Amino acid sequence: MNILIINSILALSTCFLSFGQPKKEKNNSPATPNFVVIVADDAGWNDVSYNGSEIKTPNIDWLAKNGAQLNRLYAAPTCSPSRASFFTGRPSSRMGIVAPISDKSELALPDDVTTLPQALHQQNYQTALFGKWHLGLKPSSGPKAYGFDYSYGFLHGQIDQYSHEYKNGDPSWHRNGEFITEKGHVTDLVENEAISWLKTKRDPSKNFYIQLSYSAPHFPLQEEDKWKKPYLKTIENNSRRDYAAAMAHLDYSIGQILKVLKQQHLDKNTVVIFMSDNGAMDKWNPGNQYKGKHGPNDVLGSNYPLRDWKTTNYEGAIRVPAIVYWKNKVNPSLNRNYISVTDLMPTILSLAGAKSIPATVEGKNIWNSIVSNEAVPNQSIYIRGHLQESITEKPWKLIRTRHKNTPTVFELFNIEDDPEEKENLIQMHANITDKLKQDLEVQFSKDAKDVNLGIE
Repeated sequence: MNILIINSILALSTCFLSFGQPKKEKNNSPATPNFVVIVADDAGWNDVSYNGSEIKTPNIDWLAKNGAQLNRLYAAPTCSPSRASFFTGRPSSRMGIVAPISDKSELALPDDVTTLPQALHQQNYQTALFGKWHLGLKPSSGPKAYGFDYSYGFLHGQIDQYSHEYKNGDPSWHRNGEFITEKGHVTDLVENEAISWLKTKRDPSKNFYIQLSYSAPHFPLQEEDKWKKPYLKTIENNSRRDYAAAMAHLDYSIGQILKVLKQQHLDKNTVVIFMSDNGAMDKWNPGNQYKGKHGPNDVLGSNYPLRDWKTTNYEGAIRVPAIVYWKNKVNPSLNRNYISVTDLMPTILSLAGAKSIPATVEGKNIWNSIVSNEAVPNQSIYIRGHLQESITEKPWKLIRTRHKNTPTVFELFNIEDDPEEKENLIQMHANITDKLKQDLEVQFSKDAKDVNLGIE
């Protein structure tokens, strides 16, 4: 057999072999997903049963069991700052938001910062918000102004669960910026509207981003007996029982959303993120709020074993329960990496196919950390509330408490060895303290000069 025939046979063999094998794709990354972000209002570390709570949250637990538990997700210590940080990917203090936007405030997100829904528009996503906004108390500064195609729920930070009015009586319940009057409990209404949107109002040709920002378990607590009944024998305190009922109602609603995703064949390509906006409050004395119609509550949430409550910069206020679930894409895991709420926006945008991230974003794309538990390099988490500031650089956390008429107080904790923040190590680690003080001051200098609540 001459060399020409041999070469011809080899060429044909190679051709048939290559024809019988699938072609390798140039890009093996999955198709851009949908996003469902679920935000609980004031749910504490110990208010979900996967963290050991006496409150049963089977649907949240299912997400935790089948997704990545973000064991160290840090948010701001109160509602508006957390939401501002989430939607802009930067500390809320840069925009002067360090406390809840309340009463008759005109404060809102600035117009010169690109928000998450605005950036998702550039990737041809549909966007919808159901529930709490709290980043502008008028329709003109509501969700539509910042990139949501569809919005429904309430503009303020807290509302009566049935009248849907703000604590001072102002209207808050709206659909697409038009105030409306409806009957029903907020948790049910948010759930029903989201389900209706998923079934009948979304454009099937587009990816979607929807956010369900519940009012639960934030006060006022107004739950039907059916939600309280399971806790009659296990929770003695009436107020804590009412709080457990609000969490149970919330968990049921989340289960209904997950069921519809499956029914609509959307579960395989939808990233579900669950988180609380901040830690729990210990109690509530309403004073003349709601004309004295509600409360008081002597026991609300639980951040056990973490220290302190909402509004501070201790772990109980800023370390929140959080989960990322994506069927067959995220393995069940306990992720102990330090992650900031500001990291979620660039991560979502990267998954959505964005080639660049808005210049104002300071967070990092932490998707590799979520899927493979890789450490987040050089992670420094700065959080400014209206009572304190903190900076965390694993394993250290420095808290600064400023006062008008008395000296500033610093506290240093090793939150790996001492997650309950029992031992202030400020006297034992001068070099670490000095470095963190400098880092904190650099961050503080970048903040807006005027904030919505100064030190007292």
